[in-house]
Amino acid sequence: MKFKFIHLLPLISCFFAGSASANWQYPGTYLGDGWYQDDGSRFMMSLRGGVAIGGGKIHNEIGSLTTSYYIDQNTGVVVSEAYYDACTLAGYCDDFVLAGMGDLANLPAGQKLSTASFAAGFSLGWSIPHSPQWRVEAGWDHISESEYNAIPLFDGDLTLDSGAIVNVQSGAAHSITSTDVISLMVFHDFFDGIRKPIREFIPYVGLGFGYAESRTTLNLSDLYGDLSWSVDLQNYGELDDYDVLQFYTSKKTTANIAGLLALGGSYGLDNNLFIDLGVRLTYIPKIKWALSNVDGNKQRDWFSARSVIYTNIMLGIRYEF
Repeated sequence: MKFKFIHLLPLISCFFAGSASANWQYPGTYLGDGWYQDDGSRFMMSLRGGVAIGGGKIHNEIGSLTTSYYIDQNTGVVVSEAYYDACTLAGYCDDFVLAGMGDLANLPAGQKLSTASFAAGFSLGWSIPHSPQWRVEAGWDHISESEYNAIPLFDGDLTLDSGAIVNVQSGAAHSITSTDVISLMVFHDFFDGIRKPIREFIPYVGLGFGYAESRTTLNLSDLYGDLSWSVDLQNYGELDDYDVLQFYTSKKTTANIAGLLALGGSYGLDNNLFIDLGVRLTYIPKIKWALSNVDGNKQRDWFSARSVIYTNIMLGIRYEF
């Protein structure tokens, strides 16, 4: 029996050789006699990581919120009502007079959004049969926590109800933002033929759109005394022993339709493995920061970043089946 089994080995090996040449291993069209015509289609997976640089213009989103301001007739120094009352009790505000009331909603932001953080992403894609220069990818990119800090948050000339124009500073913000983008993109790789060349740099360009979800955390401080006495804000913090409103840490999620543009190139180590170096520009229309009450079930928008552009510079690997 042992001798007979040995004689069956060539037949068994032929069977496994035939299995190794199964149709699923060869993309394209079967021509017959074991030959296949490659149509260039490939399934692909990619993983990438790098740095994200973000920027945008900050807009005041307070809504109507009025407060009184006093001005020193000799020096022109302007203080809020809270500072004026404290100064009066100390006997140092004899030269201050009421300048009028102003709406904080009209104050401009003190500085633009400018951040840097870590970025990572993952994609699944497919190159088009007979046009492998074109590929479609569904991807996910994560832009990790980045800070936006501003002291003061709002700073500029404010027109009061009396007609006076005074320079006013309001609030200080420490905030954190993180964003996830789920996208669908179309890429064009610049090469000739059906198969990508190896050991060569292949430039590409990509365009797409996606869903962007941004999460913000805001810690607001009343450094200039113009917020603590507002009745409208009492639900968003607690007064300390000095009657200064200590705002609660607040969180908000903003959803957007995002636009994406990619530029870069790949380098083939072999027919399946490619190194990818690229830049992805992600446009997000608006990211919001808000105040929350202690339970988090009531919010008031405070400021936003508009026309935010993240520039993600990432190095990755792409495997093509």
